Amino acid sequence: MRPLFRLRRSLTSVGICLLAAAALVLVSASSHAKPKRSKRVVTANQGTVGLISGGFGSTNLRIVADLATVLNQKHKLRLLPMIGQGSVQNIDDILYLKGIDVGIVQSDVFEVFKKTGKRPDIVQSVNYISKLFNVEFHLIGGNKVQSIEQLAGKTVSFGVEGSGTSVTASIVFERLGIKVKSVNLDFDLAVQQVKSGKIAAMAYVSGKPTSVIAALKRSDGLHFIAVDYAKPLRGTYFPAFFSYGDYPGLIGKGDRVQSISVGTIMAVYNWTSSRIGRRGARYKKVKQFIDAFFSNYKELKKVPRHPKWREMNIAAEVPGWKRFPPAQERLSVELKKRKNGT
Repeated sequence: MRPLFRLRRSLTSVGICLLAAAALVLVSASSHAKPKRSKRVVTANQGTVGLISGGFGSTNLRIVADLATVLNQKHKLRLLPMIGQGSVQNIDDILYLKGIDVGIVQSDVFEVFKKTGKRPDIVQSVNYISKLFNVEFHLIGGNKVQSIEQLAGKTVSFGVEGSGTSVTASIVFERLGIKVKSVNLDFDLAVQQVKSGKIAAMAYVSGKPTSVIAALKRSDGLHFIAVDYAKPLRGTYFPAFFSYGDYPGLIGKGDRVQSISVGTIMAVYNWTSSRIGRRGARYKKVKQFIDAFFSNYKELKKVPRHPKWREMNIAAEVPGWKRFPPAQERLSVELKKRKNGT
């Protein structure tokens, strides 16, 4: 029996050795795999910038798509365009939501925060990188309403709650002293209810021409309601108009409808005011985006990018806002180049 016992013992020892060797191979493979995966994770995230815009059909959604197309740099910078829920929510997302680095908002959005007192430090907490262009205030009503004054006491859709439309519409009607019954409806539902006569009019803020409004027709009982550039609106808003070329389905040849417009800007959290400051990874990514934007903004003005880019003036200042320090630094460089003709 002893030889057999020795044989079994020998085989057991060999098995243990084989298992140990296999374990070492697995550990070694694992140790080699982890650094490779870790490197991939770091590479994928170090140049990724989250960019939030407006909703479906909005000019801002097309704008962030253009930014991603023009500014993306392989292995260096990758923009992730996201659909947002309006200017107010975009500001909250910039302040609190992980992965949101830059947001497209309207310049009058601070009015909401000042009114509610929700963020008394909003001007210091959120800065702008650059003004992009102006977007127009569309006011569309049924045939029974011929002027904005006739909307007094009637029901008007101010768009989705927290959207740029709701911000601008509430400010405009308040400053003009026209009291209406506001409701918050999405675009399609608002159009349907204006057509049926359930509500008198609807507001919509977007860069002209916007496809969803271009699809509307006078034969559906819809028309533009003019908004004059009255004194209470000046300072915050700008004069604008719509013509047959913008919306042939709603405006006759040779006709113009007066309206107003509001600035669209790129907003960012002011990382220079935080404890991490310029040392943080988020700050470095935003700065990388800013460098790419100021280096390539002329490309954004070219066809086939959205026509609104042609209106952009990177040096334009936004009343009530502070420019993000790295953006101001880079703008100074660009203006110096322009002055020297380089």
